[in-house]
Amino acid sequence: MKRRDFCTVTAVSAGCALSASAPVPGAFRKTGQLREESGASPLPGGKWYAADSIGDGMAYEFPAGALAPLKCLTADMLLTGRELAVFQITLREGEGGRAFQFRFGGLNECSFRVRMDLSLVDQRAWMVDREGAFLKPTCGGDRVDLTKVDRMEFGVMRKGPSAVRWCMTELSAVATMPEKLDKPLLPKGPLLDEFGQSTLMNWSGKTKSAGELKDRIRSQYESASKQRWPASFTRWGGWKSKKLGDGTGFFRTEKTGNRWWLVDPDGYAFWSSGLDCVRVDCEARVDGIESALKWMPELPEFADAVKTARNGRAGSKAVNYLAANMIRALGREGWQDKWAQTALGEMKKLRFNTVGNWSEWEYAAKARFPYTRPMSFRGARSGMVYRDFPDVFHPEFEQDAADFGAQLQDTAKDPAFLGYFLMNEPTWAFSSELPAAGMVYNTESCATRGELAKFLRTQYDGDAALAAGWKTPGATFERVSRGKWQGVLTREALVDLKAFSLVMVERYFQTISEACRKVDPYHLNLGMRWQGVPQDWAVPGMKFFDVFTLNCYQEKLPLATAEKIDKLLDMPVMVGEWHFGALDAGLPASGIGHLKNQVDRAKAWRVYLEDAAADPHCVGAHWFTIYDQSALGRYDGENYNIGFFDICNRPYREMGLGAVASHERMYEVADGRVSPFADAPVHLPKLFL
Repeated sequence: MKRRDFCTVTAVSAGCALSASAPVPGAFRKTGQLREESGASPLPGGKWYAADSIGDGMAYEFPAGALAPLKCLTADMLLTGRELAVFQITLREGEGGRAFQFRFGGLNECSFRVRMDLSLVDQRAWMVDREGAFLKPTCGGDRVDLTKVDRMEFGVMRKGPSAVRWCMTELSAVATMPEKLDKPLLPKGPLLDEFGQSTLMNWSGKTKSAGELKDRIRSQYESASKQRWPASFTRWGGWKSKKLGDGTGFFRTEKTGNRWWLVDPDGYAFWSSGLDCVRVDCEARVDGIESALKWMPELPEFADAVKTARNGRAGSKAVNYLAANMIRALGREGWQDKWAQTALGEMKKLRFNTVGNWSEWEYAAKARFPYTRPMSFRGARSGMVYRDFPDVFHPEFEQDAADFGAQLQDTAKDPAFLGYFLMNEPTWAFSSELPAAGMVYNTESCATRGELAKFLRTQYDGDAALAAGWKTPGATFERVSRGKWQGVLTREALVDLKAFSLVMVERYFQTISEACRKVDPYHLNLGMRWQGVPQDWAVPGMKFFDVFTLNCYQEKLPLATAEKIDKLLDMPVMVGEWHFGALDAGLPASGIGHLKNQVDRAKAWRVYLEDAAADPHCVGAHWFTIYDQSALGRYDGENYNIGFFDICNRPYREMGLGAVASHERMYEVADGRVSPFADAPVHLPKLFL
């Protein structure tokens, strides 16, 4: 394999693109057991590759700084087969040096264009917009300096059981951003049928006809009003066998001995088992790949099924096939109310007692079905200083917080309202950098940088002391307070920036929590849905919550994690997200947890749910999500088998049986009367974007 098979640099001079590409001088090598395969390429100039293992790929070394004047890394690709593959590009500063990572997936049997903006190495963003079959491009690793980057790698990061096979043009570094790909190749034709199901696969539960679809959904709707919780449940889904004092009319927390409980409005013990995204949420992002659809919902009958993609840029487009299927079965008029009655009825049938995050909670409120609310801080006046971390010392930050809290006015007196999540997995928490470090690198000037300078003045007597303390010649309070920081922050500087990050986080969470409490003093502040255990510097800011919610996608909620959070914050833990999927249901990816089939998926669900219920620090677990995602991928490209129902509202029988069995013993498990379900299945390597 020649060097130019991996990477070329295209230069632009005097406004004209050069017709020829010159290879970057350096040394090329394959990594792992990457194979080059013969055969005609469907992509002009492309070649076929195959990988059997994670890590198979290509590596390239070149003079430091060769990428610095350029704009983008790009290539056209076509992934064959039926299973998701995730690729990663790594840019590194020397052997063993700092490394920036760019990850993405691709739809099978649909060509796509990789476009990695090289300016992303400043870590200003975690995720960039999906483009057609180019799925969920995300940034990770370290901030790197392109003038020091002298090597890069391209390879397979995640894969399914089968070998990964793809066609690819030369990965090129170019001086201008190439156009988006708007006419993808579809070697096997459309990817979705008229019901939104994959055309590439067949499976036992696939809906075969419109008649089958309509009969099922109409039957679910007609039986919904008859569904009831077990006789052992209170009217709120609590446990009649355990009274914990008089009811306050609202949900609250209580610790009895070493056991935390939620308490329902009537005073009974409550353990929250919920489903996230109880909404008509099976959108397929289609802008740029509309030719991949066998059927596009016609207007005006299916107008509710065609919208701008959630979180997508202007001009993005999504087709919600679950909505289209509901309209088919229930009619255009009033279908959403009928869907809501159906969904809540199916939840009661499965014994779930909470409508979780990201849901159309208004329907739950109307039905007096316990529910939570999602919130998201925008900072319209104060703005952001690093990713989605706000300028918490901006003079109008407190007004932004007041506007944030005002969202709770319409549910402040509702007894069915369990509580609110302040936010979900903020992207600044995904970074390897401290918020204060990201701020000095990315924000030219802001009020919080001014406060950082004041903070440092309490510890250093002048610029010379600061420069000596940070072991950074030229470091000054002025340089700290304005101008984007250049160079690597020393270990000594990071100690101070860690201390100030604590100040930033504490001010952030205290201010927005107090603003919410002022509007709604009755309901639970369920925290900010952290991913795992918070770093030590972030913990003090979380003392303003009532419940610490974390999203935990492990095989179980680790007892040590829950114990640590309880010890640090003296509050219970709730799981805001978890799921498992399999590859036997017509989806190209399993989801974050991966099981062999639906039988094992149900076992894994039972193990997790009952183990969490047995944990004395845990008061609930909410599954993500009620429905599968689209095989074509949602707004960012995720296409997981993670539902209790598929895109045609067909329930997964095994999951349903498992839910009923666990929910009917959930309270006895939580009270220590019976042992949790322990027939754990074998977990497979993770396959997700």
